[in-house]
Amino acid sequence: MQLADKDMGVFLCATPTIDFDSSDVQAFVTANSAAKATDLEKAVSLYYAVRDQLRYDPYTVSPRLVDYSASHTLQAGRGWCVTKAIVYAACCRAVGIPARLGYANVRNHLSTENLRRIMGTDIFYWHGYTDVYLNDRWVKATPAFNLALCKKFNLQPLEFNGLEDSIFHPCDLDGRQHMEYLNYHGEFADLPFAQMIRDFSRFYPGFDGLQAQGDFEREVDLEVTE
Repeated sequence: MQLADKDMGVFLCATPTIDFDSSDVQAFVTANSAAKATDLEKAVSLYYAVRDQLRYDPYTVSPRLVDYSASHTLQAGRGWCVTKAIVYAACCRAVGIPARLGYANVRNHLSTENLRRIMGTDIFYWHGYTDVYLNDRWVKATPAFNLALCKKFNLQPLEFNGLEDSIFHPCDLDGRQHMEYLNYHGEFADLPFAQMIRDFSRFYPGFDGLQAQGDFEREVDLEVTE
């Protein structure tokens, strides 16, 4: 269904988290998309920039709203599925492409031992992705796992062509279970922060101190070489 311009406005606005009007986002967009490119070309180029230039780090999860802004994540140079999806949404909105934030609960079979211990579960609540409006339809994009991390975990990198949904593969390249989608929360014009933090506090006993409890890259390096 093609949405009217008045319906798209909410998916093109800047917000405290999708702060595409910030200098950090504007500079990132300028460096990673061509001014004369089509919307599809821009969306694809920006997807790969977010996927691979920002390292995936689940220990950047925070109970503070200010840490979820796209500009903050770009300054840090790393993020996790929720914050990287916010960065990608901000990039798309910056070039006039409607974008919204989507969430699902997933079972992740290939996280690190320390992360599983801290979380107390292999279920990742409120896994984030980006929903982008291209060619009169919404398509899902998941710029979470950077290419280097995929190689270490022996995962097939998530490609995105702007025409088809790009969501986690169910298995790794050896056929081991990887990601299982349990249920979807839906899509939102902005980060549903209160709902997400409420569930994190409920399901993850160590959530408040998660940032100080691990070094994800080091954990991955140690586990994949054992």
